Amino acid sequence: MLRNIFFYGVIAGVIVAIPTFGLTVLLKDHPPEQYGLLIGYTTMLVALSAIFVAIKRHRDVEGGGVIRFWPALMLGLGVSVVAGVFYCVAWEAALAVTGMDFGADYAQAYIEAEKAKGVSGAALAKLTAEMEAFKVQYANPLYRVPMTFTEIFPLGVLVSLVSAALLRNSRFLPARGAVQ
Repeated sequence: MLRNIFFYGVIAGVIVAIPTFGLTVLLKDHPPEQYGLLIGYTTMLVALSAIFVAIKRHRDVEGGGVIRFWPALMLGLGVSVVAGVFYCVAWEAALAVTGMDFGADYAQAYIEAEKAKGVSGAALAKLTAEMEAFKVQYANPLYRVPMTFTEIFPLGVLVSLVSAALLRNSRFLPARGAVQ
């Protein structure tokens, strides 16, 4: 199972890391603000589809067409962790290559969005102080890396749960040539 975790984790990691790094570097000065989340999470979902493939392959090849829920879930979570590590490395590399200060950019954009909504006075001062604290925290890799990991890992948990629940039923997408 460990071999499958690393093999499919690397596949998922490469699928998510290349666009993360490439788009961040290419679009550093002009990020797709309206569609950035959609692009990011769609890429993650496509990459994490490797979880489904890993569980199905393990069930059909190593498991003789049968897998229980918990081993399937553990396989999916393992793939998610490996993919998450690749994602974090790609993000850190993109920040290093571009010299981008994402924390400051995000804080400024958030403050501007709140000003546009009409926030002012004490509420704006409080928000500005919170965003200044965020910038300081985000500059620390011990804060930034786990925060980056939490962007992809919950989606991996969800894909793992759904895949394990579906594939524990040996009649769901049975192996080719399997007798019914």
